[in-house]
Amino acid sequence: MRGPVGWWRGKSTPAKVETYTRWSFHFFAILEVVSVGLPALPQLPGWPGVWLVLLVCLHATVCAATAARSLDWTRGLRPQPVRLLWTLAAVTAAVAVASLAIAQRGPQGDGIPKVTGALFAGSLSFGGGTIALGVRDRRRVLAIVAGFAAGAGLYTFPLHIPGLSGLGTMLAVLVGAGFLAFTSLFSVWLLNAVYALDEARETRTRLAVAEERLRFGRDLHDVLGRNLSVISLKSELAVQLARRGRPEAVEQMIEVQRIAQESQREVREVVRGYREADLGIELAGAQGVLTAAGIACEIRDETAELPAPVQSALGWVVREAATNVLRHGDAQRCAVAVRVREGRAVLTVENDGAGALPGGTGGSGPAEGSGSGPAEGGGSGLAGLRERLAAVGGALEAGPVTGNRFRLVAEVPLRRPVPSADERKVKVEEVAP
Repeated sequence: MRGPVGWWRGKSTPAKVETYTRWSFHFFAILEVVSVGLPALPQLPGWPGVWLVLLVCLHATVCAATAARSLDWTRGLRPQPVRLLWTLAAVTAAVAVASLAIAQRGPQGDGIPKVTGALFAGSLSFGGGTIALGVRDRRRVLAIVAGFAAGAGLYTFPLHIPGLSGLGTMLAVLVGAGFLAFTSLFSVWLLNAVYALDEARETRTRLAVAEERLRFGRDLHDVLGRNLSVISLKSELAVQLARRGRPEAVEQMIEVQRIAQESQREVREVVRGYREADLGIELAGAQGVLTAAGIACEIRDETAELPAPVQSALGWVVREAATNVLRHGDAQRCAVAVRVREGRAVLTVENDGAGALPGGTGGSGPAEGSGSGPAEGGGSGLAGLRERLAAVGGALEAGPVTGNRFRLVAEVPLRRPVPSADERKVKVEEVAP
């Protein structure tokens, strides 16, 4: 079972902000009980104080439930909690009336007016600020805050309370309810902004993928469109010549064969260019993406210009490693180093915040089935990288290290080893028409 740390790290950034927002409103409910309800016990001994504290707890519970349902409504998960809003208004009025009744007809003492005044103003402030979370129109929010403040001032007339005391209570409710209402609206705005930014990032990623597919499609169309048209015309011509018994049909079919082979070569060049990755560009891109995600990324490139196949292989490793750091674990720092040692280019990617993975494997590599797990056979990500590196004579090692860190090391020889006779035979058979 995951602990609290694993539960928190497993959440996305928008989910973390939403959890923080929800618990902030729950904290307001606890604050109401601590600051308004509990101080009444020493001043009101016996059952009156107990019932008053229970009433405050009920009001705080309804406030917390209303805040949670209102956040669900703002996220589009539930309808607007209209009945719950009216229930909170009724409970708030009940607490306010109870505090006035105790002030007028309850036990008398030096601290009674202070306690009942704090209870009266606090219940109206917390109630009005929480109700404002369940509406969207700013004018309605202002009307709710002004209505609660005006209601706090109107009670002074039937009770013959001095004007300054009534004005002070009204200002206290206005400031308290206004502050909570502003906090509620700002929290909702911030939560929606975080979700909107996350959706925009995903949309940008999908657009980049779609743009790359369109570019690849255009390249294939440019390569194959003209050649296929020529092949079609020459094939029709060869058919007509063959039907007439003309020897030129053989020459046309030889030309068709040549164009088909040329098309095959051009398609391979397009695919090879699509698959290649520039190491410098990938390093800069990884640093920019990780920095934007709040991860301190240090890049150390101690190499001169590497051969194109080596750059392509290591570029794919950098891309996959950066993706794993973003998706898995809770990294705060990441170090990427490229060095040349004894005729081999060595790429090292190390990050902290490696979480526990299935099977006891820790690290920022994904778990089994996610596409690039650290365990052998756990996914296709590292397996694909190993295939790319093996094509240029390289090797890949990945796994957790001490200090809750995860390290990935890729080595590629600067000079590709000479293929064996069997490998040369396979390549000749692949190239031969």
